[in-house]
Amino acid sequence: MSPVRPAGSLLLVLSLFVWAGLVAGISFLEAPLKFTAPHITVPLGLGIGRIVFAALNKLELALCAAALLSATVRWAPANIWTALALLSVVLLLQTLWLLPALDLRATALLAGHPPLPSNLHKTYIGLEVVKLITLLLAGSWAYQWGTRAPQAATVSAVPPRQLA
Repeated sequence: MSPVRPAGSLLLVLSLFVWAGLVAGISFLEAPLKFTAPHITVPLGLGIGRIVFAALNKLELALCAAALLSATVRWAPANIWTALALLSVVLLLQTLWLLPALDLRATALLAGHPPLPSNLHKTYIGLEVVKLITLLLAGSWAYQWGTRAPQAATVSAVPPRQLA
């Protein structure tokens, strides 16, 4: 069995793949299917969506922090850091701009004031695609890096002891 890196590598891999699973399950499965369920009206679906995506965002922020912390502690390679930087930018755009803007649109619609057409949903979905692909790539890279045997120091040959 080859030696593996300590728990920080495992935390990095787990946080990236759990995060990917949440994004895939909620953004690409739950959100579109919710409106196909019997008796789910647009206002009810929007109300559920606001709660679910607010909770998802909090979990994503925690998983991003765990990934960044474990990558820092374990001195992750540049390709993983590049992916983490992209994920952080996407998550911050969603957290600070898109989710509040989409929440305002949902609130206006629920109050009976249909908002003007916008590309916010398409932008959010596009960023979710980028995020999911990046999470899967980064998770794969982190797994490969974490299971690679560490570079062994050169060991000088020691002659065997002679029995007297």
